[in-house]
Amino acid sequence: MGQLTESAALIVDDDAGVRQSLRLCLEADGARVLGVSTSSGALEALERSRFDVVLLDLWLGAESGLELLSEIVRRQRGIAVVVITAFASFETAVSAMKLGAVDYLPKPFTPTQVREATRRVVQTARDKKSEVERAVEMTQAEVSGYFSSENSQFAALLKTAERAAGADCVVMLSGESGTGKNILAKYLHDKSPRAKAPFVAVNCPTLSSDMMTSALFGHKKGSFTGAIADAAGKVEAAAGGTLFLDEIGDLCPDAQARLLRFLNDRTYERLGETAERRADVRLVAASNKDLRAEVAAGRFREDLFFRLNVVELRLMPLRERPEDVVPFAVHFLRSFADAHGRPQMSLSPASTSAIGACVWPGNLRELRNAVERAVILSPADVIEPEDLGLLRAKDPGSVRRSVKLGDEASLEDVEREHIARVIARAPTLEAAARTLSIDSTTLQRKRKRYGLA
Repeated sequence: MGQLTESAALIVDDDAGVRQSLRLCLEADGARVLGVSTSSGALEALERSRFDVVLLDLWLGAESGLELLSEIVRRQRGIAVVVITAFASFETAVSAMKLGAVDYLPKPFTPTQVREATRRVVQTARDKKSEVERAVEMTQAEVSGYFSSENSQFAALLKTAERAAGADCVVMLSGESGTGKNILAKYLHDKSPRAKAPFVAVNCPTLSSDMMTSALFGHKKGSFTGAIADAAGKVEAAAGGTLFLDEIGDLCPDAQARLLRFLNDRTYERLGETAERRADVRLVAASNKDLRAEVAAGRFREDLFFRLNVVELRLMPLRERPEDVVPFAVHFLRSFADAHGRPQMSLSPASTSAIGACVWPGNLRELRNAVERAVILSPADVIEPEDLGLLRAKDPGSVRRSVKLGDEASLEDVEREHIARVIARAPTLEAAARTLSIDSTTLQRKRKRYGLA
């Protein structure tokens, strides 16, 4: 049985003889092979089928294989691309690797060289996929504790989310960074009638304004510089399922207008195209910004806000549900300890007190990272506050509550709460320091003083 059994290979070369020899070589090793001679032929093949490996010639007549390479990698994430060329040079190899190729094979090559290179990159891709699958399983194990709460307000929110999941309506998730909006979005999908269809997540801040509309709705070849072929967008990819737009407040005006139209009649157009398309997609959106304030400031469309705000679920920060903090820490500890082969690990009483006393401005994400770091780096099986980057609580039995202006609280408690909230909303500690009108060194000192570090 060949090493490439159950693998699919795409050969892109304008030389029919090379395509034939590569096909025979890979089919003899057990692969299913398709050969094409042009960029358009390759893109059509990628639209129809999923491939494990692509053998790509750097020159396809007058076309550049390097331009096609970036499109291949974009269309099928995780695909292994081996560049083949008769014009081997260090510069072209470096360029190809930067664009996503995983190996480089100069012509002329022998059947043995082809098989070895192809086997190697396919196996590497399989190993990487297994690692991803293990990470997903671990994440699911971590997340399982998310849907239980000792806080009555959050427990009520989860019940509302369960009802909303089956209603197939637009859902707006609000809350600070790290409160688990992406987890709840996936839950809404998994509990909906669309559970077996795609769940497509888009992190809006990672998209530039120029590419945002294209990423969501697709584009026509030639509609902008670099659009070397027609491309489907995330809306089309999510057809029949759920599209999750994370940090939707960062959408550019053009994308906002197109999204509003899509929500109104489920129709859209690819960028540079006049043909109207339809897609049956459920939308879940999330934002850590106050969208009402964004509307008032003219940065977000009011009509789009109202269209999105059918069901709003506000996820509470950890400081508003202190009874859940320690159970979450214990849950994360069990998940990471098992994953890293240290199931005997536990939290010391001092760690439990320190965890409960900390405000956790980064919410679940910060708590999770602190526990994972402690599991990896702690030399002992009992985790102490120092392993978590926390100070020992002065009163081991105390749990800090959220402080509001006008409460019976000291100025120190008010300052601590204000700093925690500013840090939670700021993209960086430097930005938080600017908001507080103090330098970064002073902020770091106050974080340590208040147990926020």
